[in-house]
Amino acid sequence: MNDDEDIGRALPERGLPAERVLGDVRALRKGDRPTHGGRLFAYVYDPAVPGLDELAAAAHAECAHVNGLDPTAFPSLLAMENALVGAASRLLGGGTGTTAPDVVGSVTSGGTESLILAVKAARDARPDITAPRIAVPVTAHAAFAKAAHYLRVTLDPVPVDPVTLRPSVAAVAAAVVPDTVLVACSAPSYAHGVVDPVAGIASVAAEAGARCHVDACFGGWTLPWLRRLGVPVPPFDFAVAGVTSISVDLHKYAYAPKGVSVLLHREPALRAPQFFAYADWPGYTMVNPVIASTRSGGPIAAAYATLRHLGEDGYLRLAAATRDAVAGLADAVGGTGGLRLLAEPESTVVCFTSTDPGLDLFVLVDELTARGWHTQPQLAYGDLPASVHLTVTAAVAPRVAEFGPDLAAAVAAARAAGPVGLPAELAALAAALTPDALTPELVAGLAAALGLGPAAAGPGGSAPGAIVNTLLDAAPPALRERLLVEFVGLLQRPTY
Repeated sequence: MNDDEDIGRALPERGLPAERVLGDVRALRKGDRPTHGGRLFAYVYDPAVPGLDELAAAAHAECAHVNGLDPTAFPSLLAMENALVGAASRLLGGGTGTTAPDVVGSVTSGGTESLILAVKAARDARPDITAPRIAVPVTAHAAFAKAAHYLRVTLDPVPVDPVTLRPSVAAVAAAVVPDTVLVACSAPSYAHGVVDPVAGIASVAAEAGARCHVDACFGGWTLPWLRRLGVPVPPFDFAVAGVTSISVDLHKYAYAPKGVSVLLHREPALRAPQFFAYADWPGYTMVNPVIASTRSGGPIAAAYATLRHLGEDGYLRLAAATRDAVAGLADAVGGTGGLRLLAEPESTVVCFTSTDPGLDLFVLVDELTARGWHTQPQLAYGDLPASVHLTVTAAVAPRVAEFGPDLAAAVAAARAAGPVGLPAELAALAAALTPDALTPELVAGLAAALGLGPAAAGPGGSAPGAIVNTLLDAAPPALRERLLVEFVGLLQRPTY
């Protein structure tokens, strides 16, 4: 077996020197999207602050082996968790002495865990309701659907206005029933970057006796700074009566390494059902505030170090740079024929669609990728068209001037290439196929036709984009889900 073949083998017959192992990791990383440089508009959050990566890595290493299972055994981790919750609480309306002074919270592994726990706390607080439900805008993060699935709670989707991209308060009220335990809203929604009418939604929830969770995972660490900079940010935090919990991810715009989120509750009684405790066995009594039991202290220490290093003044500067970058990118989109913004940016998202039938968005995404810009295509949904999503971070600011010319060139190339035409058999399948009809043989044939498989995602390569996205866009959501499950399953196979 040569070195190239051995690189994917985690357990060699003989142990390897440390430098060789690190070299292998670096070689594998060569096929990844760039995490720095301001050209990746999804998945990672880069402040472009010199030395911050090294600081966070050192803090992570100091606490990597500290176990969050028992806060009495490792008081350092407890102190850092409490400090992170306190920082989030102060930023989002708690601990000010005048607004929500009793806020408590927990540090989780990410936004999905925070949302699952918010739903769990709402469900378990109402044991009298045997068939609990949650009312959630269709633009809310898919993690709410995941929570409903895991926790056996019924999800009631609330439609949004195709122009404002927000749910109306009346539509939310219509979705709330006696068994509704939680009503959700976004600040902002991930897909489009708009803030839902939180005050009205919270009022509806309070009147119905339900909890109101504000998913600020994406924007909770930027909206307060933007407000300080004079951006008109609508009320969304604990200053709003009826808001019972808020989630905010520190590994997004607090620029901490993955995975650290904070789930806040307005008061301790609201958090209590979030806990899991079990003593009916002969081992130690288990008490967990979050889903995981054993938790590495590394991410928490890295987040603590990041917040202390950047400080309020640092975050204000980063928010200003991001605001300016958003404005520059939006101007570039607005000045490009055939494109239009889906919404005027009000946070850190630029989202646009095509107005030209000859300009295929999915081809445009591939053309931007070829020019070094990694964007996120979003499929059509109901009355909402397919779109391109840009998550903008402070690192983008120095690159804004480069984006406009590259966007124009990519648009010209996409027009020249023309829209993707699905082969007739694929188009017919997308129109008629049901998820239950997918067989392993059919999936393998589809994957081969689309160029998918382990080789397509190997080092130095990427899976084809436009034709895959076109197929998924033509399929209804249930079929999209099943196809993606099967395609990802083909990629995730063990190496020996």
